[in-house]
Amino acid sequence: MARSSGLVKLLCSSALLLLCCFLLPSALAEERFYEFVVQETLVKRLCKAQKIITVNGQFPGPTVEVYNGDTVAIKAVNLAPYNVTLHWHGLRQLRNGWADGPEFVTQCPIRPGGSYTYRFTIQDQEGTLWWHAHSSWLRATVHGALIIHPRRGLPYPFPKPHKEFPVLLAEWWRRDPIAVLRQSMITGAPPNVSDALLINGQPGDFLPCSSQETSIIPVVAGETSLLRIINAAMNTELFVSLAGHRMTVVAADAMYTKPFETTVVLLGPGQTTDVLVTAHAAPGRYYLAARAYASAQGVPFDNTTATAIFQYKNAPGCPTTAGAGAGAFNGPVGRSSARSSSGSHLGRTGPPPMLPFLPAFNDTSTATAFSNSIRSPEMVKVPGPVTQEVFTTVGFGLFNCRPGPFCQGPNNTRFGASMNNVSFQLPNTVSLLQAHYHRIPGVFTDDFPPFPPVLFDFTSRNVPRALWQPVKGTRLYRVKFGAVVQIVFQDTGIFAAEEHPMHIHGYHFYVLATGFGNYDPRRDAARFNLVDPPSRNTIGVPVGGWAVVRFVADNPGVWLVHCHIDAHLTGGLAMALLVEDGESQLEATVAPPPDLPICVL
Repeated sequence: MARSSGLVKLLCSSALLLLCCFLLPSALAEERFYEFVVQETLVKRLCKAQKIITVNGQFPGPTVEVYNGDTVAIKAVNLAPYNVTLHWHGLRQLRNGWADGPEFVTQCPIRPGGSYTYRFTIQDQEGTLWWHAHSSWLRATVHGALIIHPRRGLPYPFPKPHKEFPVLLAEWWRRDPIAVLRQSMITGAPPNVSDALLINGQPGDFLPCSSQETSIIPVVAGETSLLRIINAAMNTELFVSLAGHRMTVVAADAMYTKPFETTVVLLGPGQTTDVLVTAHAAPGRYYLAARAYASAQGVPFDNTTATAIFQYKNAPGCPTTAGAGAGAFNGPVGRSSARSSSGSHLGRTGPPPMLPFLPAFNDTSTATAFSNSIRSPEMVKVPGPVTQEVFTTVGFGLFNCRPGPFCQGPNNTRFGASMNNVSFQLPNTVSLLQAHYHRIPGVFTDDFPPFPPVLFDFTSRNVPRALWQPVKGTRLYRVKFGAVVQIVFQDTGIFAAEEHPMHIHGYHFYVLATGFGNYDPRRDAARFNLVDPPSRNTIGVPVGGWAVVRFVADNPGVWLVHCHIDAHLTGGLAMALLVEDGESQLEATVAPPPDLPICVL
């Protein structure tokens, strides 16, 4: 009897332990609430005070820090004079496209004076992502870091850093970015390039009226810091380098990577990269610098260099850095405040910082070498066989028009862009997801061509002019739930070849291969990395080249696919995937929330 009683106790204890293992992750998860007030804020950059659109008066915007498994509610209150939506870049938003945010794709905009609460759960994601406006060009100043820590109690897959710092890269115009876009939309010419690059909201030491506000990253000799680098720039791919130190890449797009050392990081708009840096140099001040990778020949770009200062505590001749954060709060003029991701300004006395080596603006070899170094940390099971395949061109186009003030693009045309010769047009009365969910006719068609309508030498510098004009349309590509989808992105030489950072909403995907020239499936399939391909949400399609990605369509809804260079997106370089519901309720898009913004004419 005693032995039987002991066995019962053992079984009960085992069952309780097993139950705890299942319940512990959910018990440790939290519900987090934020309020984002979108508003005009007066700031000063490049010697000029001007109004910009911000969240909570901060530029960059507030850092959202959560844990894997948390449930998040972010109430967006629009006090700005423009329509706005918010996108949580890289979040899967499983079955919940209503929280994804792109204007007229998954929701109608939040009108001035309105509000909408984005509700979502972090499901098996961790790392560095970011959030930004996805309406017009508001994301130029409406953006911030989204940091997802491992579940509580779980470690990083690398030694725990002593400190962590968001490093947000961006662009600055001396004009309202919305006015820059409107001028382009009226004239048909490409939009004007930015006037400065920024690191944590500041241009740095090399631009007028800026050196006293340069962002500071305080470090201690011998300690290791995690830099969470985010390219929030509108139209510019960026090289980043740190003087006197090597960086160890440990993650990209919130997916861990095989660690590798580098002196240069490349990020296209939308991409994130986590690097570990150990402060092993002589105590002093070192520049962290960013400047453009401009892959398109003959196309204007912002050629400024943004800088921040990697500053050792108690370095000779330097002010103390005890307790300071990275950069500075950049709120309203005349108002002093601070926040965790960008503490107060430090004194700007001390020895001149050391400059890093940065590649040439057109150094495609360095860009390619860095991108090819990113690998998944372990062997992965690449989905297959492929059941749906899309081969799509990505590139520019020019619309013919009558010469005049509305036809100021190259050679008296209007600038455009397309995928498979379709220049994507958003609806303006209802979102694509609402039209799909409620079966509203006449909003879109589901006949996006899976192959180019005309085959030609895609990357030739002499593409016949008859192929330069795309056709406008709102054409989606229908995908069966559970399909194994492979997409080949092919750059073209129409007007100019350029690297395009292609982003797929609602999905991470494996990057099987990239290359230059025209993609040839018979030749290039042999190059596929089916062992440890990187998993990303945004991939740079090489200038004059191609990229092949693959994923399982396990997330129903309407998901935007677009170039994350906003000058290209507004020109029409986009399409959308319509992923059908599966057979069960857990494989279907959830019902829209009651406070989803109402669509009005």
